Amino acid sequence: MSASESTSRIILAHAGREAFSDMSRSILSRLGYLIVRPEEFDDCAESLGRDRPDLRIVDERSIAEIPDDAYSTVPIIVLTGSHGVSGADPRIVGAIQRPAGMHELYRVIQEVLEDAPRSTPRLPVHLKAHCSRDGCDWTGAVLSLSEGGCLLRSTAPQNLGVTFTLRFSLPRTGPLVLDAEVTYQLVPDLGLTFQSTSPTDRESITNFIQRSLLDD
Repeated sequence: MSASESTSRIILAHAGREAFSDMSRSILSRLGYLIVRPEEFDDCAESLGRDRPDLRIVDERSIAEIPDDAYSTVPIIVLTGSHGVSGADPRIVGAIQRPAGMHELYRVIQEVLEDAPRSTPRLPVHLKAHCSRDGCDWTGAVLSLSEGGCLLRSTAPQNLGVTFTLRFSLPRTGPLVLDAEVTYQLVPDLGLTFQSTSPTDRESITNFIQRSLLDD
């Protein structure tokens, strides 16, 4: 999803801001998931032409205040402690420990709402790339980037299953050198999965994506 993509989902939050980690709501909004309080819902729904939320996020301490007949078919993600949930309430489809982080929220929301869920956000980019394998070098461009992989437009065709060294630089972060496997094609481009990414490199990619989403 593009950072500039308009909101495609409305999520009703029966939880205070302290139940979410810093910036998680802002980043999710940029990814198309608008999280609003119940008192904000009518105005948002009217402006977006919607009559019901897609999902509700409920602090477990407020679950008893949610009437059974209010959007009874709308799934609920519960914000809870380390004990999780029992599954006795059929409306509850998932649970996340408070304060809910962006990655945990994104992954569960994707699993609940999307037909083809992603585990991490993907950001459109255009970054010059250098590739090498078995003494051969070629260039390309990274067209989209996630924590676990990227979409590469390459000057040299590569077979599925091939692993090579990928080099590119992130603004304000610097160069990255990663092992990448060709796991799919999105003609004419190659879908790459990063292999054995170090915690430092993974954090650099994650921070870059989050900054870019907030700065857009």
